[in-house]
Amino acid sequence: MPDNSRNKQQLNILGVFAHPDDEGFGSGGTLAMLVDKGHRVTLVCATNGDVGEISDPELATPENLGQVRQQEMLNAMKVTGVEDVRFLGYRDSGMDGTPDNENPDSLYQAPAATVVGQIDAVLAEVKPDVIITHDKTGGYGHPDHITVYKRTTAAIEARYNGSHPQPALYYVCYPRSVFRRMWQEMEDAGVKPPFGSDDAEVMGTPDEEVTTVKDVAKYLETKKGSLNHHRTQISSDGPFSKLPERFIDEIMSREYYYLAQPNGGPEQHDILAELG
Repeated sequence: MPDNSRNKQQLNILGVFAHPDDEGFGSGGTLAMLVDKGHRVTLVCATNGDVGEISDPELATPENLGQVRQQEMLNAMKVTGVEDVRFLGYRDSGMDGTPDNENPDSLYQAPAATVVGQIDAVLAEVKPDVIITHDKTGGYGHPDHITVYKRTTAAIEARYNGSHPQPALYYVCYPRSVFRRMWQEMEDAGVKPPFGSDDAEVMGTPDEEVTTVKDVAKYLETKKGSLNHHRTQISSDGPFSKLPERFIDEIMSREYYYLAQPNGGPEQHDILAELG
């Protein structure tokens, strides 16, 4: 039976993400819910988002984009209610196969042991009950997302090494069925999808791997208000901005996770599912 006593105690929550705004799309409603329930939330952002979009040249330049995006994330988290936000300070590695992958300051080029050590230091300090991070697909395959998944998983495995109790580790999922729905909605509206039209068949997490679905409709406005602070990444000409608002609200009202550990047995609790 579920251990509902977890709902009554303050939990330590740790989110580890690659770029400013990654925290919002896949788990922004969940984070708002956790703060609303009185839990302590710490967010770690591995890069400064230096290679992201600049929706308006008045907002940032390529030279100061990383600094601007850090502030955008801090502003966004004020809306969500998260006060403990930390940056590892790596340079955004850009999309797979681009020259930015080779930049020596990028997360992609950082020694694995160094990044694992930084995350381990946060684990030791925060002592999280729940950890939320990218899954193995990186959503759409971004090398920084996948690197954060690998380094965070390695840090967790090294620190806990089968010991008990272990924190509940959740990977943020973007189900393939959701990608298919978005791509179909774009095509029906005459909007070109941001990637290839066939990518929805291979992008994201296979639906059968999703273990936890959170209905975050109660926190939708907080989630949207938080995301709106990532102004450099929001383009009025982008394909997602051309989708009907009712469809966007429907998609954003659910968040998906894969509960990786503890793995089965009587001690396993789907804490996010129990918190509501």
